[in-house]
Amino acid sequence: MTTTDARRVVFARRPVAAPPEVIFDLIADPARQPEWDGNDNLSSSAAGQRVHAVGDAFDTVLTNGQVRRNHVVEFEEGRLIAWQPSPVDEPRPGHLWRWEVTPTRDGSTVTHTYDWTDLHDEARQVRARATTVDKLAASLDRLAELAERSS
Repeated sequence: MTTTDARRVVFARRPVAAPPEVIFDLIADPARQPEWDGNDNLSSSAAGQRVHAVGDAFDTVLTNGQVRRNHVVEFEEGRLIAWQPSPVDEPRPGHLWRWEVTPTRDGSTVTHTYDWTDLHDEARQVRARATTVDKLAASLDRLAELAERSS
């Protein structure tokens, strides 16, 4: 990975005092995602879109009213989910959101990654650069609060 590539992969990690399945259900159910989105970018997602496998897709309405179709490209129930967003019926621009949930003795460790290594649309790169570790950590903190309250 080059220095440029290294700046295009941002991640945050934290412990969460909740079982992995509780955490994962909050992530894999798009209707719950606006509750913990630290980017304050998600407005809503319809119920009934729970992700179950690679190849699934779910739609999310952004705060600006645009709809994104999220294509699931990595999936292991209870442990790993990653998707690539795109405008509905348009090619994927090349960025990826990944969540990894690792069981621990006291709950779980959750890693949230934003990878825009393959994002080549310069207009989208401004927003990608604005997706910082702080924003990923805010999502993790909100997710942890919800998960810990639910367990």
